[in-house]
Amino acid sequence: MNIGFIDYYLDEWHANNYPKMLSEISGGRMKVNLAYAMIDSPIGGRTTDEWCRDMGIRRALSIEEVVNNSDALIVLSPDNCEMHEQLCRIPLMSGKPTYIDKTFAPDGDAAKRIFAVAQEHSTPCYSTSALRYASEYKGIKEVDSISSWGPNGLETYSIHQLEPIVMLMGKDAKRVMYIPGNDYYKVIIDYGCGRTASMNGFIKGSPFMMNITSKDGAKLINVESDYFGGFIKNLAAFFDDPQNIVPHEETIAIMTIRACAIKAQQTPMEWVNIK
Repeated sequence: MNIGFIDYYLDEWHANNYPKMLSEISGGRMKVNLAYAMIDSPIGGRTTDEWCRDMGIRRALSIEEVVNNSDALIVLSPDNCEMHEQLCRIPLMSGKPTYIDKTFAPDGDAAKRIFAVAQEHSTPCYSTSALRYASEYKGIKEVDSISSWGPNGLETYSIHQLEPIVMLMGKDAKRVMYIPGNDYYKVIIDYGCGRTASMNGFIKGSPFMMNITSKDGAKLINVESDYFGGFIKNLAAFFDDPQNIVPHEETIAIMTIRACAIKAQQTPMEWVNIK
């Protein structure tokens, strides 16, 4: 199976590592053979031409070239979600299975527009944080509250906490509040009826952990499983069987909550309603 990359810029961690991971998990059946980037990487040391030469992947000069010569597609740009709507348009008109890297969209409205293109053209697609596939989350049901910890800033890394929060608590959050700190932030997510989640971000680093209250009592989770390996396994399964996807409604809810949390940064300690 030939897989095509479409990126804002290559020479970033995901583009550098996905080809080997997909080849290994598929026993060599899946190969990234073509890649397109809008610009040279501003963070890595290699130009697009250098990256393609080093990776042994042919450079495409347009998104159309990638789409026309690939069996499956990956739209990357993991740290520039504002580019996804532009980068996804042609792939999602192709009917070919397409994975869109985290973070999916700047907000819920953009997420809805992206999925609408896919639906109109019957293109199977999904997006997720790899944290969805941590084995520690399996079997947990009827969650009433979560206190979650994770590293780094809200804009880029909150997806890795929001993905399991929404997966475990549902998509119908009502409002959020942002609480600032020194190299730290907290976002409270109110689901109503006494159900809440708090997302704690530690700028200087933190393990991914959760304290969960459910019908089975309280449980402390320290994510130590190979969640990225679980994600790559799921991605390969999706390319083989495009029905194996994350519900779009959850992804839209995650992007909506994230956007409201970013908005709430402007008015700390005040509730921002989720519409």
